[in-house]
Amino acid sequence: EDDLLYLDEHLVAIHKPSGLSVHRGWDQGERFALQETRDLVGQYVYPVHRLDRPTSGVLVFALSSEGARALQESLQAEDATKRYLALVRGIPAEEGLIDHPIPARSGGERVEACTSVRRVGTIRGRYSLVEATLHTGRLHQIRRHFKHISHPLIGDTKYGKGEHNRLFRTEYNLTRLALHAFHLSFR
Repeated sequence: EDDLLYLDEHLVAIHKPSGLSVHRGWDQGERFALQETRDLVGQYVYPVHRLDRPTSGVLVFALSSEGARALQESLQAEDATKRYLALVRGIPAEEGLIDHPIPARSGGERVEACTSVRRVGTIRGRYSLVEATLHTGRLHQIRRHFKHISHPLIGDTKYGKGEHNRLFRTEYNLTRLALHAFHLSFR
């Protein structure tokens, strides 16, 4: 119940915790956001976008297949906004755009990927809290982009640095990826 952010006749928005997959895919776990949301609202729900398993934050499901198609189109429109907060190693520029192609899901060819970055604050002169706004939605886009600019996310076991992850695990009990989808807007 605490995870329910919004509900109307067309869609439901939830807070997805870190460690929970959206649906069964690569993950062979027993719990999924799709099933938990279905149980929460008492009806079938349709995924319209995804968040990586280690990412927490706003996740939207449609309540009909027609609604899912419409929401997917809305989320791909230019006026849709997806913003994330991330804790990264180092001090990136105050603002900037990372325009760097990344490998497509199937591997091989690279596809366009753009992320706007705004530094929100610094921690201990060695780390930064940043806001990342997606202009494209690629697999691991934020994680890959911050690694590309040499500011990997804290808690990222795939693209990050073990020594920094261990420091945050030991000193702050941060045992997850420091990436949170905090804002989603669309028509």
